[in-house]
Amino acid sequence: MESSLPASPPTAALAAVGGDQPLLSLRAISKNFGAVQALSGVNLDIPTAQVTALIGDNGAGKSTLIKTIAGIWAPSEGDIFWNGEHVTIKTPREADELGIATVYQDLALCDNLDIVANMFLGHELLRHRLLDENVMETSAKETLAGLSVTTVKSARQLVESLSGGQRQSVAVARAVMRDAKLVIMDEPTAALGVSQTAQVLGLIRRLADRGIAVLVISHNLNDVFSIADVLAVMHLGRMVHSGPISDYTPQSAVEIITTGKFSGDSSNLKTNQVEISRETTHDQ
Repeated sequence: MESSLPASPPTAALAAVGGDQPLLSLRAISKNFGAVQALSGVNLDIPTAQVTALIGDNGAGKSTLIKTIAGIWAPSEGDIFWNGEHVTIKTPREADELGIATVYQDLALCDNLDIVANMFLGHELLRHRLLDENVMETSAKETLAGLSVTTVKSARQLVESLSGGQRQSVAVARAVMRDAKLVIMDEPTAALGVSQTAQVLGLIRRLADRGIAVLVISHNLNDVFSIADVLAVMHLGRMVHSGPISDYTPQSAVEIITTGKFSGDSSNLKTNQVEISRETTHDQ
């Protein structure tokens, strides 16, 4: 099936994030795994310098969507726009080159290495064909300080000695140091205590304050409503609602998560522009 969407993000969709051009726009993104339709006609705008929370029940398609953005899986159909320009993201390297960094639940940190080594893993700095340890340590410290990460005693601590919140901080600082413009975080507060959760949520807000776009997947609606600027709700592989977080309540969010619809007064809810794609996408 061919999409009849325009070659650039439609103006109507831009209004969903306040009229500014989104950093990342997804249009009619679908993903098939054989006969399984994991994503169907997904539209999503991710604005810069804001936190977008992606929520939905298990199996809603959240993980598939972020892996599509991150270049793990190429979409079966649809278009991706970066700063208004049409792009293809077929590999994690292509995502990285655009400035997209993904922090998965496992964080991809090496326990037997210190913080500096983890932050530069695969991007080590050399001087006279040897590791430039001093410059890397200084850069790591400056990045952590810039994000107000104060709970880490030394940049030379082994990662295995860090708490869950500190590990999240190191993973995010690594993304920032590589000049990420969009940081995707998958369940960043899962299995964290109260103080560690507060630490990570504060870090997420500081990323947005630095002008970085953040896309957060979370099942914790308390966390979502405390940090998000934009809410996007998925149901059975479709993006069924999105808009400013102020347009929603935890109760309405739960209703949309479980039913894919909002039965109350939806006059103040900004429905995602999924209707655009539904005109050109057959129901599965």
